[in-house]
Amino acid sequence: MDIRKLQKIVVSALEDIKGKDIEVINTTKLTSMFDRIVIATGDSNRQVKALANNVQEKIKEAGGEVVSTEGEDSGEWVLVDLGDIVVHVMQPSVRQYYNLEELWQTTPAQRRKAAEQAREE
Repeated sequence: MDIRKLQKIVVSALEDIKGKDIEVINTTKLTSMFDRIVIATGDSNRQVKALANNVQEKIKEAGGEVVSTEGEDSGEWVLVDLGDIVVHVMQPSVRQYYNLEELWQTTPAQRRKAAEQAREE
């Protein structure tokens, strides 16, 4: 599946369940393991699980493949591996603590550029 289509499905699935602070990070120049990271916040264990589950359902409905998921038991941080995209759904405190955005984007200029690219796609 085309990366833009996959990304659009993921973001839409997160928005459907009221995911907050959805951020798409283009990692094509940083790693060859995947092309995008999508990070979203859910307010509770139940919402985090629902967000991750909705992403999986929408991808499967579109004919895509879910490689694996992790963290569904606790619901504090659920990772959904879609191959080209890795989705992280986290509770606010976990997201703040691990700060994946800073890990994958080293400068404010890179963060702005990635945000602009995500809006254009």
